Amino acid sequence: MDNRNVKATFGVEGMTCTACAKAVERKLSKEDGVIQANVNFATEKLSVEYVEDKITKEEIFNIVKGIGYLLREDRQLKEINIPIGGMTCSSCAAAVERKLKKLDGVADISVNLTTEKAHIKYDSSKLRISQIKQEIEKAGYKALDIEREASVDKEGERRQREISTLWIKFVISAIFTAPLLYIAMGHMVGLPLPAIIDPHHHPINFAMLQLVLTIPVMVAGYRFYTVGFKSLIRRSPNMDSLIAIGTSAAFIYGLYAIYEILKGNSHMVMELYFETAAVIITLILLGKYLEAVSKGKTSEAIKKLMGMQPKTAIVIQDGKEIVIPIEEVEVGDVVLVKPGEKIPVDGVVVEGNTSVDESMLTGESIPVEKHQGDKVIGGSINKYGGIKFEATKVGKDTALSQIIRLVEEAQGSKAPIAKMADIISGYFVPVVMGIAILASVLWYLTGESTVFSLTIFISVLVIACPCALGLATPTAIMVGTGKGAENGVLIKGGGALEMTHRIKTIVFDKTGTITEGKPKVTDIITKGKFSQEDILILAASAERGSEHPLGEAIVKEHKDKNLNYRDAKDFKAIPGHGIEVTIDGGQVLLGNKKLMKERNITISLEEASDNLANEGKTPMYISIDNELEGIIAVADVVKENSKLAIEKLHRMGIQVAMITGDNKRTAQAIGKEVGIDIILAEVLPEDKSNEVKKLQGEGKKVAMVGDGINDAPALAQADVGIAIGSGTDVAMESADIVLMKSDLMDVVTAIQLSRATIKNIKQNLFWAFAYNTAGIPLAAGVLHIFGGPLLDPMFAAAAMALSSVSVVTNALRLKGFKPQLGDK
Repeated sequence: MDNRNVKATFGVEGMTCTACAKAVERKLSKEDGVIQANVNFATEKLSVEYVEDKITKEEIFNIVKGIGYLLREDRQLKEINIPIGGMTCSSCAAAVERKLKKLDGVADISVNLTTEKAHIKYDSSKLRISQIKQEIEKAGYKALDIEREASVDKEGERRQREISTLWIKFVISAIFTAPLLYIAMGHMVGLPLPAIIDPHHHPINFAMLQLVLTIPVMVAGYRFYTVGFKSLIRRSPNMDSLIAIGTSAAFIYGLYAIYEILKGNSHMVMELYFETAAVIITLILLGKYLEAVSKGKTSEAIKKLMGMQPKTAIVIQDGKEIVIPIEEVEVGDVVLVKPGEKIPVDGVVVEGNTSVDESMLTGESIPVEKHQGDKVIGGSINKYGGIKFEATKVGKDTALSQIIRLVEEAQGSKAPIAKMADIISGYFVPVVMGIAILASVLWYLTGESTVFSLTIFISVLVIACPCALGLATPTAIMVGTGKGAENGVLIKGGGALEMTHRIKTIVFDKTGTITEGKPKVTDIITKGKFSQEDILILAASAERGSEHPLGEAIVKEHKDKNLNYRDAKDFKAIPGHGIEVTIDGGQVLLGNKKLMKERNITISLEEASDNLANEGKTPMYISIDNELEGIIAVADVVKENSKLAIEKLHRMGIQVAMITGDNKRTAQAIGKEVGIDIILAEVLPEDKSNEVKKLQGEGKKVAMVGDGINDAPALAQADVGIAIGSGTDVAMESADIVLMKSDLMDVVTAIQLSRATIKNIKQNLFWAFAYNTAGIPLAAGVLHIFGGPLLDPMFAAAAMALSSVSVVTNALRLKGFKPQLGDK
């Protein structure tokens, strides 16, 4: 029997950093039968390829469980309530339950006799509603129309629970840490304390109260200890290990100090470090909460994409119109779509003519004319005429589903600095522990007391507490992202902020990003018989009430100039060509060159028309009584700051590209106007991400700036995705950075802010490592060897706190950041 290779994706629970992801990868990669394993920490997904005859899915689950993590089936469950007719007793309900439980894909089933409904959770990738209904019918009962259908996003629910739990833990920690800090540090700066806890007169009360306040904080952060120490046992230390060791060392030394106080050594009251443990845990919990909130945005983008799909479709069966759930549409079904409705699935028009708004998929604002034989895309909006089309792609095969898949695949790129911190911590922890143990043992062997050796051990651990290392990146990122928001740049996380400073190429979507995304009248050319004002009045009178973007642009220009309308009669739309109308008894045609040629009208302004087209404008011809009298040009005009922003990016050493579905002539005209380096024209929606991949394949770090749903895969594929604030919600959710004011100068601001922040982080990391490099030997007693003083744990803790304060203070300098948007 041939070996069968299986590719599968599973969710991973319990990971807290990239070191955890690497641990899972290493473990599985060593197993016989596993061809390759890749864990994406950002999306918490394991992609594994394995030989089914050598290792099973269950064995993979158990292997991962054995190293402290849990795998879950990566699937989307849906939830439905199906009313059932014909049930008369509890045995009937039980019979339906037994029947449905046998279906592959049913996760949970509950039949309620009182409400006469079956509540079912099922895997939509394995099971269709029609199959569930059939099984109910086979059991001898009637499956009635579905009352309600709602998608159950298990991933979203799990993340929300995680966010809520972290927030509660942080609040609890903060409530106890605030008074603890006051008690521990307040008296040092002259703040009053109640006499009963005065450290000089009642040292044990002073110490015990701090202990009581610290314990709830450590309980709130218990997961740092369970995960951190388990990682140590597995020889895969991570950031949690650093937190656990550092806070445990401070806590244990605090307990030791209490013991000494009880023995009568009241001077130890000044060597309590409970507040150190509490503050570290509280700050880390806050960081974990913010990280969880940021991760939650990933699934929201997918949910919003899914929300673009209509819930039902009208299918023609035996000449009758039947409304069915979209999941039940089959390839070959004839679907009816009325004006204003969304097209449910992909297909080919078999009857009718219309205009379809595909902007939610293509980003282009002008509706596309559709006739018999033309393709339509699920999720787009039918604007005018009713059509019938044959379904050619349904479910996972539709264009919208493909975009969803592309977003899922492209999201979650790793930030190098975050990865570096985890790698370093993997060596840092065992090295520090080794130094602490070695130093304390050596001092003991030289004849020093147990207390002396213990002091050395704890001093090394306390001074090497990872607080400075842990705060170096997040504090700068917090200040940097906050400063970004002040400047209209919403940065969703540290990874985006870190990557942005490495960007060498920026790809701009054209429509709605470089341009306004709304057509405007730019030119009115006449032969001389009629004035420009007359031409505009006639055109606006003809287009009055139009919902076509070009017509709306003409009517808006007419309205802005406060002109009068003329009476128009016998309006006739000519799909794909233009309109025909009677005004003041004369025949008026308004449309493209094809319309003029079909009516045998001499085109005498062809040179002017070509010049307009070369400038990226759409010429609309107007004829009166079969005589061409003028041209009205409409174009999607360039935004005010687009050219300035691109010039500034060039001065910053960044290459600029533009991507669009428009024809090459229009794209080149816009590109020339604003100074684009690379023009990518006539690019299909699903190919935008491929163009980004090509640029990345040249070794470039690429940012993508867009606003449409069709931009979402490219935004996710890019090293940094940037969405403009006036765009779609899905584009903004898929992006790493959102320009709140829709000003392209904010792209410049984002890059400058990223560069300033990364410079700050590097300064922080340098200080943190330099401090540890110098501090650890001092704590180990190097000076004492040469007759110098022994570093007391109290001073070790003070040094650690100073290190942390220095890092935070340096990060706060970013508050003075101001974007340089001038010429230099």
